[in-house]
Amino acid sequence: MTQYPHLLTPLDLGFTKLKNRVLMGSMHTGLEETKDWNRVAEFYAARARGGVALMVTGGMAPNPEGGVFPGAAGLYTDEDITNHKVVTDRVHDADGKIAMQILHAGRYAYAPNCVAPSAIKSPISPFPPTELDADGIEKQINDIVTAAMRAQEAGYDGVEIMGSEGYFINQFLVTHTNKRTDDWGGAYENRMRLPIEVVRRVREAVGNDFIVIYRLSMIDLVPNGSTWEEVVQLAKAIENAGATILNTGIGWHEARIPTIATSVPRRAFTWVTKKLMGEVQIPIITSNRINMPDVAEAVLADGCADMVSMARPFLADPDFVAKAASGKSAEIAPCIACNQACLDHTFSGKLSSCLVNPRACHETELTVEPSDATKKIAVVGAGPAGLSAAITAAERGHQVTIFDKASELGGQLNMAKQVPGKEEFWGLVDYYKTMVAKAGITLSLGTTATEDALTGYDDIIIATGVAPRDPAIPGQNGPNVLSYIDVLRGKAEVGQTVAIVGAGGIGFDVAEFLVTDESPTEDLQEWLQEWGVGDPADTRGGLRPEGPKPDAPARQVTLLQRKSEKLGKRLGKTTGWIHRAGLQMKNVQMIGGVNYEKIDADGLHISHGEGREDPKVIEADTIVLCAGQVPERSLADTLTEAGHKVHVIGGADVAAELDAKRAIDQGTRLAATL
Repeated sequence: MTQYPHLLTPLDLGFTKLKNRVLMGSMHTGLEETKDWNRVAEFYAARARGGVALMVTGGMAPNPEGGVFPGAAGLYTDEDITNHKVVTDRVHDADGKIAMQILHAGRYAYAPNCVAPSAIKSPISPFPPTELDADGIEKQINDIVTAAMRAQEAGYDGVEIMGSEGYFINQFLVTHTNKRTDDWGGAYENRMRLPIEVVRRVREAVGNDFIVIYRLSMIDLVPNGSTWEEVVQLAKAIENAGATILNTGIGWHEARIPTIATSVPRRAFTWVTKKLMGEVQIPIITSNRINMPDVAEAVLADGCADMVSMARPFLADPDFVAKAASGKSAEIAPCIACNQACLDHTFSGKLSSCLVNPRACHETELTVEPSDATKKIAVVGAGPAGLSAAITAAERGHQVTIFDKASELGGQLNMAKQVPGKEEFWGLVDYYKTMVAKAGITLSLGTTATEDALTGYDDIIIATGVAPRDPAIPGQNGPNVLSYIDVLRGKAEVGQTVAIVGAGGIGFDVAEFLVTDESPTEDLQEWLQEWGVGDPADTRGGLRPEGPKPDAPARQVTLLQRKSEKLGKRLGKTTGWIHRAGLQMKNVQMIGGVNYEKIDADGLHISHGEGREDPKVIEADTIVLCAGQVPERSLADTLTEAGHKVHVIGGADVAAELDAKRAIDQGTRLAATL
């Protein structure tokens, strides 16, 4: 008897059957642009071997003007078809099915030749689009149909037509971006004409025995977005035009509401998809922040959809479905929705990967093979760098012992998980505990590693992390001054007015911790209210007229930094705005370009600029120091001087912003070579 009866039930599409209800949603990884088709094929084949019923590729452009950026991958030539056949053959050999997403970026394209229904520039791309005439629209439709035909020739089991997230087709649907007065604009019947024509002509071109998924924007989260009546009207028309499945799109890329970041509650938008159930007869897929099998099972059991789409969870663990089916859910590496190695990379033009799984998109290059000889390896430090190194080394057959002065595994992840909006880190720590136990790693916790204790090991990995940087502010040793460590570990009482010294990632985390009583990430209704999300049946586009309504801040907080740049500028490319907006809604004051003059009983004394002008006092009961970190490598230096073979990784190597992504990657890569 399976633990996940809904999730693992096959889905019969008539002409073909999906072996379970799991779709690996589309992700633009950048792999296709590498032109290394063996690498692309192995990425998808690994997920097929892991049990996914159907996967969707990253968006393939139907023509040059539709590419998200110049040179974006597509199927333009016979050579492209041959290359993609390498991928589809490998997936089919692994008993998988794969659909190609056809994505036309429209005004979101990062190129001067971009086109759109109206010449309205996107706020997230640099070029104003050219407004298409009627012939130009026909060309775009024909190119999308041609792309579908090429996908079929390349061996794909289907296509997904990207009609959501504010891309080209979605741009025709709403008056926000469609100001046309011809047959492709004006009344909704005209604005919905493009997606219907696309689906109808694609179906005619590929025949009946080919999966056609249409990704429908069910809640736009932008001004003048679609009403729910329009969403239902379009869904029915798309069904009649020949779609096999409807997939859920949530929010446009330009929306100022987070939809997939870690602070978004799990399954936060499945209620939207549920509203469409029963309105159409074809299967419906739901998506966004579904990251573990119990969540997916509950979504299906609650009748929210016929199938679930999970994208980034398959970066974190390609064997997600197989582990769930075999009763090993605790061994699934969890997607923590951090965006750091996936979306941040994508929008920076880098190859995607995953913070918790550095092998994602590097399957052919970062291999973990059994070692030729068993070594005795000591790992000092049980944070993300040390844990990734220890687990990888043990998987390769080495005898591994972890030393840490703390009494539990996790290192500074145990502080991160205390921050409201970062609750997913609890699951990451639990996963590491499970994998350490499974690997048979010896633990020596609650003890300080010494040179004597480390004698006799073949390799010593130092992952001792960081220590807070000393900001050298006069008065910083006073009773009203705390370290971020004291605050996040709950070891000190914090007053009602707080000044935070340092506005990097830790400073922002501490501010969030101090202004929040109850995390809205744990309460969907509270989160929807905080960000101003409403029912699209009541409010166009799902935006509440009254806007965001967060709870009152628990404290009055001022966040300061020495740099004169905007606070939070160096936070994650796709998540930094969320952190800034969240704190601004909590009335956190943000001040940059300051000098820290002194701390006394009145608070924090600051000035501005090289001339130390405009002196003032930030009145505060408590001053929290988040002024950066320095590597903690005293043990490494001692061991090196004594002639031991030492490898230094993680924060002990580079202390910048407690970079877990780099630490885990470094630990995994080192252990793969020992």
